[in-house]
Amino acid sequence: QVQLVESGGGLVQAGGSLRLSCATSGIIFSINTMGWYRQAPGKQRELVARITSGGSTNYADSVKGRFTISRDNAKNTVYLQMNSLKPEDTAVYYCNARNNIGFSAWGQGTQVTVSS
Repeated sequence: QVQLVESGGGLVQAGGSLRLSCATSGIIFSINTMGWYRQAPGKQRELVARITSGGSTNYADSVKGRFTISRDNAKNTVYLQMNSLKPEDTAVYYCNARNNIGFSAWGQGTQVTVSS
């Protein structure tokens, strides 16, 4: 059974930091591209950051220089370090795993709220 479980969300003041974690099971973690997406109320889900099996990363322009995605293949976990948070970062953050043969799975999401 595939499971992606996010944690680490919460309420933080603007300028603060949070670290999100996504623990996975039931997948061959090391071969998957892992991504963090977010969805704010009334908006579409958008890509925040992505890391490939080889460790290559890409980020949304709005988070470049503030957020860092990383992965620990030994722990089957992907992280999102979020610094210098802004109120516009407020959203539900989702973890995604996918590979190049059509597999894709999502976590249940974790709420991040940044107060001004």
